[in-house]
Amino acid sequence: MTTLFNIPEVRAFILHWGEMGSQWGVNRSVSQIHALLYLADRPLHAEQISTVLGLARSNVSNGLKELQGYGIIRRTHVQGDRRDHFVAEADLWEMLLRIAAERKRREIDPTIALLGDLAAQLDGRSDVPAHIRERIGRMHEFIGTLGGWYEEVRRLPKSTLVTLMKLGGKVARLIPGKSTKP
Repeated sequence: MTTLFNIPEVRAFILHWGEMGSQWGVNRSVSQIHALLYLADRPLHAEQISTVLGLARSNVSNGLKELQGYGIIRRTHVQGDRRDHFVAEADLWEMLLRIAAERKRREIDPTIALLGDLAAQLDGRSDVPAHIRERIGRMHEFIGTLGGWYEEVRRLPKSTLVTLMKLGGKVARLIPGKSTKP
């Protein structure tokens, strides 16, 4: 397995994935573990991951738990070896959808709930400036619309999602009376 990490492009990918992960709010080590498992051609156990990446075993264990929580890696068993091994989801669309679903559950859903509660508490209050009530209400509506849009899009078949992505802004042509110019 260390031979995999000896390939400069593999090292660059893993290091960059770690950097990108930290930009996305994911621990760098967790992202590097994911990158290694994604590139690996066979299941790896925690000790291998720890050795290849030079991470503490406890750090690897925590990272594996987090990645399993996102549903983008899974535990598997290798015949003749009692240790747990791990493999990454290789289908990029499936990985994207799982990450989006988990981030929505962790970040968007609680925000929608909080904004809804705040809007309800502020409704009809005269001791709070009108612009505060209006802005919180607008934010609740906006984030709620985003959440609803996500729920509708995630039910689309992958082939439709790929087509939509490839269409990009051209999809606006399908909306009557709408211009595609910014």
